[in-house]
Amino acid sequence: MAFTFSDEDIQRIAAALAATPQIEGSSVRFSLADPESGRRLTLEIQRALALPSALQNVMPPNLISVYTPSSFLQLQGCTGYLASQELGEVIFFGRQQGFVSGLVVEREVGCSLYANVHERLLSADFMQLPPEMIMSSVALSMSETLFNDLDES
Repeated sequence: MAFTFSDEDIQRIAAALAATPQIEGSSVRFSLADPESGRRLTLEIQRALALPSALQNVMPPNLISVYTPSSFLQLQGCTGYLASQELGEVIFFGRQQGFVSGLVVEREVGCSLYANVHERLLSADFMQLPPEMIMSSVALSMSETLFNDLDES
């Protein structure tokens, strides 16, 4: 079954980001700002997109978007997430055909995107990896347990 965001999921995300969700139909927005640094971003979760029939069984019908004054990031077909109040961040994951992508949104108004990371890197010995690959592998390694019961599609 395709992953969908429940109302409880939205509340977990809100708690981790210390932000109030603005819900309008199947769209949920979180506005984050840090007055001291001037950083701001908007996280938007589209929970139920009307996908064309050719895509309905290929990917979850959701979309995660991050808008900042200088960038736009998007994760299509989110297959799971981890929200941590302690770390003040939410990591949205997408997995397909042996590759994982992750979009990290931080309470302190930071955002990172890791795309097309091979799932074998998630359990690799990080000390053996090139330094440039360690950060994405460590960040996305937390997703491994989310995918234990998913098929390889």
